[in-house]
Amino acid sequence: MFYSHVIDDALESKVGKQGLHRAALDRELANASKALDRFRQWKADGTLPLLSLPGARDDLAPLKPHAERFAKFEHVIVLGTGGSSLGGQTLVALKDQGFGPQNGRPKLWFMDNVDPATFTELAARLPLARTGLIVISKSGTTAETLTQFLTLLPEFEAKVGRDRLAEHVIAITEPSDNALSRLAGRIGCPILDHDPRVGGRFSVLSLVGLLPAMIAGLDVGAVREGAASVLDPVLEASDAGDLPPAVGAALSVGLARERGIGTTVLMPYCDRLGYFGFWYRQLWAESLGKGGNGTTPVRAMGTVDQHSQLQLYLGGPADKMFTVLILDTAGKGTPIAPAALGGDKTLSYLENRSLGDLLLAEADATAATLAKNGRPTRVMRISTLDERVMGALMMHYMLETMFAAELLGVDAFDQPAVEEGKILTRQYLADRVSSPGHRS
Repeated sequence: MFYSHVIDDALESKVGKQGLHRAALDRELANASKALDRFRQWKADGTLPLLSLPGARDDLAPLKPHAERFAKFEHVIVLGTGGSSLGGQTLVALKDQGFGPQNGRPKLWFMDNVDPATFTELAARLPLARTGLIVISKSGTTAETLTQFLTLLPEFEAKVGRDRLAEHVIAITEPSDNALSRLAGRIGCPILDHDPRVGGRFSVLSLVGLLPAMIAGLDVGAVREGAASVLDPVLEASDAGDLPPAVGAALSVGLARERGIGTTVLMPYCDRLGYFGFWYRQLWAESLGKGGNGTTPVRAMGTVDQHSQLQLYLGGPADKMFTVLILDTAGKGTPIAPAALGGDKTLSYLENRSLGDLLLAEADATAATLAKNGRPTRVMRISTLDERVMGALMMHYMLETMFAAELLGVDAFDQPAVEEGKILTRQYLADRVSSPGHRS
């Protein structure tokens, strides 16, 4: 197991009336156990290819030539939104860390919004002749991604010429006649198949997440190995009681039902897990928020949000559960030499301590303080953060989400409520064409 999962401080016996009673947890776990046969059946009959991806390797070899070719660019722009972007961003953060690529690798730019100022600035600053473009839309009809693509195509063509345009572009979409596949076909660029049975927010272990990761230099086989280490015990189990993803789901759903806990806060103490929080937020919200069900996911970051959100968490409404995700950073960084303190005794607690020591101490203190104040708190710990650990964490949360959906009686893999907004967006655009100006 690449992580530990401790829920003691989320139970009534430890944190009082806002914690979940053990009997309620056991009831939810008994119901979660009923989902195990369904998960096995979904894998066996191919209903849910996600469950076969951790053990697959044959699909990685065809990606390698594309990754090697794009790794020669100075920059790679990834167009996509939601699950088409967040998984890749989360994986690439293991290497990039916000400071750019490692030597010999391109900088990946994930453009997941359509703010014209940001987009125009990127196109103006990057050397497009030395830049690759990956366009990802499962349906091939995502308005944001298509608009981005159509905006950039003339810019690329002006820099590299029509004849070489295809060398700079890869499209990823489901194998159907859709707008993206037609656009890509017209310029002659590679079109890679997005399995239509793999939803965007569950696609990080597919080419959607792994192609950008390969370009960044990650070992994507190791990502899948980590995922398999979490999935395999679930597929082999007859009882959910010892499965961390099921326990996490039972805890969250139980707290919502029994204690009215409507918000779940994920607070990692590691900058490289910053995008992980965004990825989790979409996964949980879009999978469970149906029919009046679901809890609201909040991304927090330690230690930063101790100075912004923690006051609310401790002194505000007791309507949240917390997951503090802690990387063991003890001894990491340069220790502060005694001489640097200049004899100031108020700083003596920092003597011979490093940034890693401080980060770990603050993480432990935050988790303890939340629990002491009666806030249900789960603690997950990792000893290191690499591809295997990231794969394990991502598989944990995908399975936890699936278990929670089963407990709530909702379909984790659709998102019907957002379709109305898409329809209205197209209508508003059409209205503006016929009647320019702002809609009142």
